[in-house]
Amino acid sequence: MKAPLDRLRIVLCRPGHPGNIGAAARAMKTMGVTDLRLVAPARFPAPEAQWLATHAADVLESARTHASLGDALADCVAAFALSARPREWSPQVLAARAAAARALELAAHGPVAFVFGNESAGLSNDELFACQHLVHIPAHAEYSSLNLAQAVQVVCYELFVAAGAGIPGSRAERLATIEDIEGLYRHLEQAAVESGFLVPGSGSKLRERWRRLFSRVPALEREEVNILRGLLKALQAGRKGKFFDAEQ
Repeated sequence: MKAPLDRLRIVLCRPGHPGNIGAAARAMKTMGVTDLRLVAPARFPAPEAQWLATHAADVLESARTHASLGDALADCVAAFALSARPREWSPQVLAARAAAARALELAAHGPVAFVFGNESAGLSNDELFACQHLVHIPAHAEYSSLNLAQAVQVVCYELFVAAGAGIPGSRAERLATIEDIEGLYRHLEQAAVESGFLVPGSGSKLRERWRRLFSRVPALEREEVNILRGLLKALQAGRKGKFFDAEQ
């Protein structure tokens, strides 16, 4: 099965300058998106594209050229159009972050495209209405126009973050389980009894209070639970006259 980012497609409609194609390819590769489609490019392949692609030559070499946007979107389950200009009748408007989250959901069912218009004219109405969603990238009101590669970079960044690819190791994989938390509670009680702080067989209210205390933390990671239990273990070892190596 393809990874989520492999199902995401960047479509450039009628790009006028090959350098922008190369810069867009570089922006894509830095965020793990590699499926580039070109609709009626003015000039491609071209050396200017290679110059600005830097180390993303593989993205350029695998890029496919189409005569029409319909051809580029034929196998997609959804398409998101990028436009800075408001349209009287347009698909649903989403901010780039919300669009990225929605695209990742849809990518479970097939390819999803983000469609960018020509550098000077943007998307035509026909191109825009070939898409189901309109994406807006918020920018300063005095100068809100991003160039083509910049817009591609913003969208690919949001897709990268939405896919969880920007975090080394999944956050979900690092979270402590209920079993981990219960082990911490048992360890707390054991240490409290051994220290003389808690009388064996008592302390139900105290147990309720420390459960309430930890419940205020949105989510503990396994490493954090291990640190707390390591501290308790060190305190217990110290009380028994033993040395505990915290680095072990």
